Amino acid sequence: MNHRMILRLICYILRVEAVCLLPSLVISICLGEAAAAVGTGATIAGAGLLSLSTYLLPPKDRQIGAREGFLSVALCWVVVSMVGAIPFFLSGAIPNYVDSLFETVSGFTTTGASILTEIEGLPLGLLYWRSFTHWLGGMGVLVFLLAVMPMGKGKNSLMHVMRAESPGPQVDKLVPKLQDSAKILYTIYIGLTLLQIILLLAGGMPLFDSVTTAFGTAGTGGFAIKNDSLMSYSPYLQTVCTVFMALFGINFSIFYLLLLRQFSKVLRNQELWLYLGVMAASMAIIAWDVFARGTYTQVGAALHHAAFQVSSIMTTTGFATADFNQWPALSKTILVSLMFLGACAGSTGGGIKAARVLLLFKSGRRSVRRMLRPRSVSQVHMDGQAVDEDVIQNTFTYLAIYLMIIVSSMLLIAVDEFSLETNATAVIACLNNIGPGLDTVGPMGNFSGFSILSKLVLSFDMLAGRLEIFPMIMLFTPTAWKRN
Repeated sequence: MNHRMILRLICYILRVEAVCLLPSLVISICLGEAAAAVGTGATIAGAGLLSLSTYLLPPKDRQIGAREGFLSVALCWVVVSMVGAIPFFLSGAIPNYVDSLFETVSGFTTTGASILTEIEGLPLGLLYWRSFTHWLGGMGVLVFLLAVMPMGKGKNSLMHVMRAESPGPQVDKLVPKLQDSAKILYTIYIGLTLLQIILLLAGGMPLFDSVTTAFGTAGTGGFAIKNDSLMSYSPYLQTVCTVFMALFGINFSIFYLLLLRQFSKVLRNQELWLYLGVMAASMAIIAWDVFARGTYTQVGAALHHAAFQVSSIMTTTGFATADFNQWPALSKTILVSLMFLGACAGSTGGGIKAARVLLLFKSGRRSVRRMLRPRSVSQVHMDGQAVDEDVIQNTFTYLAIYLMIIVSSMLLIAVDEFSLETNATAVIACLNNIGPGLDTVGPMGNFSGFSILSKLVLSFDMLAGRLEIFPMIMLFTPTAWKRN
């Protein structure tokens, strides 16, 4: 176990976090937000000092193995969340540190679940930082490091890190060099974010609102700067967000293939067709349901809000233009189902991922065929290529642990005596990085009523969901920490 290399990665992350906090500090100073400026400044100084630890204990070997990759990713996300919560706590904006930690974990994991009851009362500098955590966590903080600086030596060192942080059943490089792949991903990410900001500004949205909303959309996080989420904005602005939420839920390799004009590969992508097909069908059914039952009296309004909420929930963004907690049972059931499915692998979205669902379906179909023809030999194929059996096994293992976490978390937070609907959807929303659930934690509610224990449990769920479970589980596995 290369403990010093893990420390080195954590120190790198702290430096990046300190730099990323600077715009928040500048905003607070310019607007005269003294408490926020002091809290943010102290955090920057503390993170900077802690990051110097790598010079006291330099790694003798810069090799990153599989264990170091998973453990360093999990530890980096925990540390970056703990440090990122300090400005909220020191400024007094969120007086309780556990609440500050919950809010920050929710930001970095792009969940969007909040304990705040009065969002608009937060200093603008902290509102900016709160939204920026979405953008930074969306593509991955260590993927960002891969793009800007060398992190380790060895043929598979960088791959172990990216595999632990990237969402999906398997990780593929866009180009032979992994660092170049990370640069391409972030270039596309930044380009789409800037394009959305421009379109929001064109619709009359103020600059600060446009930037923070784009951060929340790009990271598919859902932190809004208004108490009513996006309800008070115009239909045009809401439609822009609908489109970009759907775009950020697509595997980023699709955008790269489009730039290369490899349209045939895009059209053969089965996960993309599943994602778009389920999204379109869900929009149509919910629009019909809310119109037929009188929730909306105009077809246009029904389609508009159905499209927005389906795009928001399926991509696990969590923005809202309506209180879907009041929608008919069929519509709410579809939205809860979409919470499980989630977006595409390789996107900034959460959930089980469309690729895993497709793999599970294909594997199940193969199992049935084997029962009918025990001697037959067949492989599972995706996009015309055979899927490695280890990937299929890991997918089933992921699903088993995923279900165990849901049941365990529901049992632990049940002590708070909320309704079953609240507890179930709170856990599902946090583990799938969605944000709002139903009942008490619906789009017009929040998570402030939960106890400290429940907030810590749900914070773990958010981290586990964002990191695809395994890195967080390894933190509590003794054998993962052994030297050999």
